[in-house]
Amino acid sequence: MLEYTDDGIAAVSNLGAPTHGRHHLSRTYRVGIASMVHDHIWGELRHWAALESVVLAAAADVNQDLRDRIAAEYGVQALYSSVEEMLAHEELDIVQAASENSACADIVEACARRNIHVVSEKPMSATLDQARRMVAAATAAGTRLLINWPTAWNPAIQEMERLILSGAIGRVTYFKQRSAHNGPKEIGCDPHFVEWLYDEEKNGAGALMDYCGYSADMCARFLGRPDEVTGFRAVLAKDYPVPDDSAIILMRYPGAFGVAEASWTQTVDYATANPVVYGLEGSLAIQGSDVLLQKPGEETRVIAAPPPQAPRRNAPEYLLHCIETGEAIEGLCSMEVSLVAQEILEAGKRAADTGVTQRLPLD
Repeated sequence: MLEYTDDGIAAVSNLGAPTHGRHHLSRTYRVGIASMVHDHIWGELRHWAALESVVLAAAADVNQDLRDRIAAEYGVQALYSSVEEMLAHEELDIVQAASENSACADIVEACARRNIHVVSEKPMSATLDQARRMVAAATAAGTRLLINWPTAWNPAIQEMERLILSGAIGRVTYFKQRSAHNGPKEIGCDPHFVEWLYDEEKNGAGALMDYCGYSADMCARFLGRPDEVTGFRAVLAKDYPVPDDSAIILMRYPGAFGVAEASWTQTVDYATANPVVYGLEGSLAIQGSDVLLQKPGEETRVIAAPPPQAPRRNAPEYLLHCIETGEAIEGLCSMEVSLVAQEILEAGKRAADTGVTQRLPLD
């Protein structure tokens, strides 16, 4: 069985790779796992297990086979059939949520009531209202909420981000990211994961919610909230029921465009560099593990992205760093940027379903 670790970009991701080196923390943190139906969880568990002074204290999932797996692979003995039961019986500091998108808000609210920090797998939720509930709960409780976008830990994406923020290509006028594979079932995702990804209520859409979010999150990071969003989604290839297997979301900013493409129909590798960014003074593109920088009148520079450095190698490491230091969660995984990404996704879905371009902010 394949683990769902594709981050939808041309560069090779380090998702699921073990963390090298153990970090000394000021105290022991008890981590609970809230659901395991999101396949990213198995890569994240390796990161948690590699951190010193972290105890994988408990896990909850309605599925017996997933509870058996975490017990066998990580020795977790406190196992529960529901998140509510786990939270009622365990003293936890952090919860790693890996649920259906539609369950994320309930988990964050339940944890906030108990002053428990949460890292939740991307995207933020199934709907904008649910995402707003998550931000409201964490803000009111003063707890940390990190949305784990695998792109945040990708070496080439990190180098691209550094270059954009340093002004290497001037003001960004265009950002495009395509995220694609041949479909969750076809690439061998766990059946529990496939089941809810193909359920519009639990996922929020189909490929649109699963894969347009990567570009939406990066556009939110580099360009903020767009003024207008339009979108299209359709079933172009699958001969079994899915909400959509292909989608495009277009974002209009003052002085810039953003493009998010998603597909569960792509049977080959990416044909072009991905993502691509244009600015008033040049362009950036990711090709394999390299970042290509073009400037007017200069030869294209091929920049080999350096490995990610602590504490920004993975979500568990970064969340613990922010808890220990008091620093705010910044960038692609912050709840503020992820909330704008969710608004873009919701606007794109509404536009696709109604044929009407959406003006932001949404009601």
